[in-house]
Amino acid sequence: MSNQNNTLKVGMIFISMIFFIFGFVTTFIITLSDPVMEAFDLTYTQGFLVNSAFFISYAVFSIPAGGVVKRIGYKNSIVVGLLLISFAGFLFFPAIRTESYAFFLGAIVILSLGVVLLQTAANPFVTELGPPETASGRLNLTQALNSIATWIAPLMIVALVLPAALPAATETVNGIIADGIPDRVRPSDLLLPFMLIAVIVLLIAIAVRLIKLPVLSQEGTGNYATVFKYRHVLLGAFAIFCYVGAEVGIGTAISSYVVQPGLGGGISRELALKFVGLYWAGAMIGRLFGAISLSDIKKNTLKLIFAGLVLIWAFVVGFVTLEYSLPMALTFLGFAILNYAMMQLGKGKANLVLSVFAIAAASLAVISMLSTGKVALWSIVSIGLFNSVMFPNIFSLAVKGLDRSEVSLASGIINTLIVGGAIIPVLMGVVGDAFNIQYSFIVPVLCYLYILFYALVGSKLKPVGETAASGPSA
Repeated sequence: MSNQNNTLKVGMIFISMIFFIFGFVTTFIITLSDPVMEAFDLTYTQGFLVNSAFFISYAVFSIPAGGVVKRIGYKNSIVVGLLLISFAGFLFFPAIRTESYAFFLGAIVILSLGVVLLQTAANPFVTELGPPETASGRLNLTQALNSIATWIAPLMIVALVLPAALPAATETVNGIIADGIPDRVRPSDLLLPFMLIAVIVLLIAIAVRLIKLPVLSQEGTGNYATVFKYRHVLLGAFAIFCYVGAEVGIGTAISSYVVQPGLGGGISRELALKFVGLYWAGAMIGRLFGAISLSDIKKNTLKLIFAGLVLIWAFVVGFVTLEYSLPMALTFLGFAILNYAMMQLGKGKANLVLSVFAIAAASLAVISMLSTGKVALWSIVSIGLFNSVMFPNIFSLAVKGLDRSEVSLASGIINTLIVGGAIIPVLMGVVGDAFNIQYSFIVPVLCYLYILFYALVGSKLKPVGETAASGPSA
């Protein structure tokens, strides 16, 4: 038994690293839309196509990816996914050198194929690495590590992409020094991060190939025909569509929203991107709370100790991210405390926590739409805390009651609807171009309302076309 437990621990450590990788790559691409708009001189709608190019692969490749995972196994699928990401990273070199936006989008599509395969393999791998009752807790833990990467990615853009566009002393052709002349982000400024991603991921792929991992059986009679009969799988897939679309859309719009005077406060672009990082860091904090609240830890005292450590971490993250500002760090800490308190309303049940957080996220988006300044800024940024447990909770609810031969296939179906990250941001961009970026948040509000429906009604185990009484047992 101890050997089996050790093997499962190795599997969790390994899979956590994979969650970090595709979390970083995903958020890096999402956050890159604003610098890309400047580098290639694009409109909101054109710039948000960066996200569409990334997420469209989920619609095209997720179901085939589920079949690939079932055929070659979890480990081999992950290695192939890493190799695709590395290959795409190297493709950005010719795309950026030729300053071709079409080529740039093509490289993003290939990169996303690797991420799709990683995610299709990783999520069911985690759910199968232990008892089903704590699957949501395990997913929240790995997604929390994923969110550490989503916090770091915007900061990497600030560190590696924006310095070239900062005001600096430059020498003119006449030898006169002109201070404070800002430069634009150029396509070449985007090159270094992609080269780093390509090399690092290639090295990780080689290392993963050499690691011995637990082999999880996928034997059984399950196929896509049987999986499509489960209503909670199909409705859960659309809930993922809404969640990813809302999360990506808001994460994409924040940097353009908060720099506008009178709306988000008119802060600088560099600070705006740090607030984007805080938005994604909120998901990390919330998922750490979720891993604690939805775990099999029995002692409430121990849970409170862990929650206290997470709150300390939340303060540190806010303090470091927001230029060592004590008032702003305390504000973020206050929202983190609120997040944990509201999570307790769910009483450790994945669907109830999901419903509470859907209401909170929708309410905060409405508040931001109807306000200005710091209220508008903090209400939209703090949604990241309430987005936190949505993906792991929706996924665990959607695969509940399936046997092992059906889980990887269901993962393919569910991941297909991650294409919401391609569609919802563009819809928000259209609204932003037609009216104002502030009013674009009505689209995520509608998404959160559907997630509320899924949490309370759609997640109940019930085959398509049949009554709940005749459905599979939980």
